Amino acid sequence: MSTWRNWAGDQACAPAERVRPADREELGRAIVAAVAAGRKISIPGSGHSFTETAMTDGTMIDAGALSGVLEADRSSRLVKVGGGTVLAELNQRLHELGLAMENLGDIDRQTVAGAISTGTHGTGAKLRNISSQVVAMELVLADGSVRELTAEGDPELLRAARVSIGALGAISSVTLRCVPAFTLHRVDKPSPREEVFATFQERADTHEHFELFTFPYADSALVLERNTSEGPARPRGRAAAFLNDVVLENWALEAVSAAGKAMPRAIPLLSRFAAWLASGGTATDRSDRIFANERRVRFTEMEYGVPREHGPEAASRVIEWIRSNRYPVFFPIEMRVAAGDDALLSPSHERDTAYIAVHQYRGMRWRPYFEAVEAIMEEYGGRPHWGKRHFQTAATLAERYPRWAEFQAAREQLDPGHAFTNEYAERVLGP
Repeated sequence: MSTWRNWAGDQACAPAERVRPADREELGRAIVAAVAAGRKISIPGSGHSFTETAMTDGTMIDAGALSGVLEADRSSRLVKVGGGTVLAELNQRLHELGLAMENLGDIDRQTVAGAISTGTHGTGAKLRNISSQVVAMELVLADGSVRELTAEGDPELLRAARVSIGALGAISSVTLRCVPAFTLHRVDKPSPREEVFATFQERADTHEHFELFTFPYADSALVLERNTSEGPARPRGRAAAFLNDVVLENWALEAVSAAGKAMPRAIPLLSRFAAWLASGGTATDRSDRIFANERRVRFTEMEYGVPREHGPEAASRVIEWIRSNRYPVFFPIEMRVAAGDDALLSPSHERDTAYIAVHQYRGMRWRPYFEAVEAIMEEYGGRPHWGKRHFQTAATLAERYPRWAEFQAAREQLDPGHAFTNEYAERVLGP
């Protein structure tokens, strides 16, 4: 048995078998065979989750061959794509069609199925998470049959399936509601953190896409503002892009992070140095290139969504805890916003949300830090990102989702034998 690891390298498992079906029919046969053999099924996507959501000792299915644009209607802007399509590849194909996703996260290496199943989001006060762009979905169920869910025919089941951590079936395709291709102008600029927190709500409402990064031991925040531009794209040259995206944001970050790991007492000084390096800049390019960032430095992450009005206070308390405990954490805290949506298990379900993400460099102690962050977020009714570390259980999560019972009913209807499960799904959804 070969070992599978996630992107971060800190989750590993040894599946009894690993299969890569060539098409939907082979996917169905692989699922039926796994069920007949009594093996549970996992479909890991590109492995970008930090939780145990992809772990299995049963059958692991690589759905990478179920990719690409299957159908595209430029007039309606509806595009059907394979569930194993990597977002970067989708973005390129959409660009060729004159279309785009209305919003994206800052990593484009996930598969479409993985991104929607974990509630992945970008940032924008008026924009919902990626799953909200799904208008139809094809699920291959435990008996090998295909169930098509549509907004018109199965609205409740679709709302359950859009964010389901893979517990309802194998997503063979999704139909996305796209928008005309557009250009974004991005401005990154450092500002005093207290000033940014004081004007957080105003900034979120003023800019189409607003987020910030702040090093806990520094007093500044790097503010990222992205807005639609009517002018043409002016992509950076290869040399400039390499210098910023690879040298500064990855090589320098890796070097400073490694130094902090080796010399924890130097982390406050290193944080202030890193904040000084983040001097800002501008760029105008097609939307997906502005959304996505190069991520080469390995880390682990926790992210919580709280009611938007409590975001700055909750983040301030995290920084206060880090400083008062002199906890060795170098990576910045990230804050984004999202509009409420109707997916049953979306962390933004029926409320406008401020997302607070904390990170720890690979090989450094993360659990005490993340436990403290989670305790703070719980005071605001925080909901964890399904693909990022947390310590919640079905018992603690049920009260945070007003339509929890409806999701459980959908699970029993679509996967009554719980073929698509593992220890993580049983912990957070129930056995």
